Amino acid sequence: MPRFLTLIFFTVLWLPATLWAQEAVKLALPERPDVRIIVDISGSMKETDPNNLRQPAVRLLARVIPEGSTAGVWTFGQYVNMLVSHEQVDGAWRQLAVDRSRQINSVALRTNLGKAIEVASDGYVTGGTLDNTHFILLTDGKVDISDSADVNQAEETRILGKLLGGLVAKGATFHPVGLSDQADAVFLKTLAEKSNGSFRIADSAESLNLAFLDALNTAAPQEQIPIEGNAFIVDAGVKEFTALIFRGAAEADPEQGENTAAVFELIKPDGETLLYSAQPDNVRWAREAAYELVTITDPAAGEWRVTGELGEGSRVTVVSDLRMVVSPIPATFTAESPVDIGVAFFEKAEKVTNPDFLDVLSVTLSLTSEDGRRGRKSLSGDEPPADGEYTDTISKLPAEGLYRIDIVADGKTFARKFTATTEFIVPTGMVESTIGAPIDISMAEEAESAPPAPAAEEQVAEPEPALEPEVDVEPSAQIEPEPLAEAELEDEPGKLSVPLWVIGAGAGALLALALLIFLLMRKRRNGSSADVTTDEEAEGLNELQEEMANIEAETPIIMPEPEPEEDIPVAVTLVEPEEVIPELTEPAEDDDDEELGLDDFDLSEFDDLPDYDLPDDPDEQPDDEQKK
Repeated sequence: MPRFLTLIFFTVLWLPATLWAQEAVKLALPERPDVRIIVDISGSMKETDPNNLRQPAVRLLARVIPEGSTAGVWTFGQYVNMLVSHEQVDGAWRQLAVDRSRQINSVALRTNLGKAIEVASDGYVTGGTLDNTHFILLTDGKVDISDSADVNQAEETRILGKLLGGLVAKGATFHPVGLSDQADAVFLKTLAEKSNGSFRIADSAESLNLAFLDALNTAAPQEQIPIEGNAFIVDAGVKEFTALIFRGAAEADPEQGENTAAVFELIKPDGETLLYSAQPDNVRWAREAAYELVTITDPAAGEWRVTGELGEGSRVTVVSDLRMVVSPIPATFTAESPVDIGVAFFEKAEKVTNPDFLDVLSVTLSLTSEDGRRGRKSLSGDEPPADGEYTDTISKLPAEGLYRIDIVADGKTFARKFTATTEFIVPTGMVESTIGAPIDISMAEEAESAPPAPAAEEQVAEPEPALEPEVDVEPSAQIEPEPLAEAELEDEPGKLSVPLWVIGAGAGALLALALLIFLLMRKRRNGSSADVTTDEEAEGLNELQEEMANIEAETPIIMPEPEPEEDIPVAVTLVEPEEVIPELTEPAEDDDDEELGLDDFDLSEFDDLPDYDLPDDPDEQPDDEQKK
């Protein structure tokens, strides 16, 4: 019965959240984002960004922000400067941002981050509203407005308190990127968490570019075309595509000489090769040390191919009347606050619900962990959704960490892809569970084989607790047999098998106790029963307890032929661990609470990676070589 009541209680709590989540999945075309880039140029950046990776990173952002969005760039040290005015993004704005990015340096005296946020969020820029406004901060996070550490600490408190609270209430989101491990990670992460933004540490040009793209992808999600190997398919509905190709580790730096100009080539469906040195009118080609960025308007339909090794983060984004819209992916989530996945297709401004179109679609969801393990699940059922929306929920993963979410739609004649990064966290004080939805079996086994926490009580929520080892250990570790035996002797004397002399002594004690109770009751009747107070009752009880203690103390003296040597074995035989330790079995009721939240996202359909060969026998665990 208690388990049943607990299930009902948590179902009542969970149901409103589920209904809200279903309502939140309803999709519409996203609004144009407002992106504000704030770049630290303080002197401390000489140490945290000695190679000035901020310059190429800002140029990358300027080139990939969707056209029609609004954006601006600010730099700050002791003072704040608007490097690129806040305007609608077009070709002229991009070129201005690329040119002025070369003014980014590390010469300022102070780090007045609070002032920079205030200036960049001033109401004159957008009329006071910050809906769908995303601040991308590139800094080391070390607030420095004074020589006094107390003053700097007070400023950090102000930023994270009053300043941030007011901006978040207006709709602002912050995505700080810390340069190197010297950044004030605690401060920057708090800034991100309080605004539901993302936080990344970038210690190289590659990681900085990926961190910027993750932040921009949260602010302005863009549709992609899947890249299979070194090829991608452009359908007839694509008006423009932008290929961002990061160089693989084996590729040479094109800035090192003219002989490397042919490292990257783009081959059209008709076999013609496009080169950086010979660009047609419909091609815009930017080359940096870390990447190639090619934008082509009115591209030919068919298979396009790329030469060379593609690095991590390479992608092809498209502009098309046919759009795949995905519900916003939060920067972080927990089992109690899951990720609701919604996918729909729009033809211009109208959502596609035509079953003939949807019936040919194959929509899949993939999750990839930081160490490369992956699982895949189909969102397409036997019948297309009546409202045109494919939905699911990610409620639990086998371990904390960053995960990349990839959603791919294959429509035979076209394909679309969406990518986002999110972090699964376990709230402080909660035990991370390996129940539920592992990406693959290997991940579940690894999580289950992790060393147990020092306190055995924290592990009772695990799906298959080792009860017998706990029963063997807990009685000797936490319960002393002698006091327990004394308690049993006082509370339940009739249950114990003891020598006859003990029974006789007990009978004498009972007679004495009965006599005391009779005398006490007679005394109370002789007094004024109407005036008896609770204090007097307490006194009488205390007297009774004292008399009982005296009788128990005197009883061994009058006992015939005492046998002190036999007291010890009698007390030991009273300990029965399986019956007197109910707390070891009670936590099993928590299993209902844990299992309840796992129905949201069943990853049992996920395909295991081919490099994880698992034994057919579930009792047979993979050896170390198999896990590797």
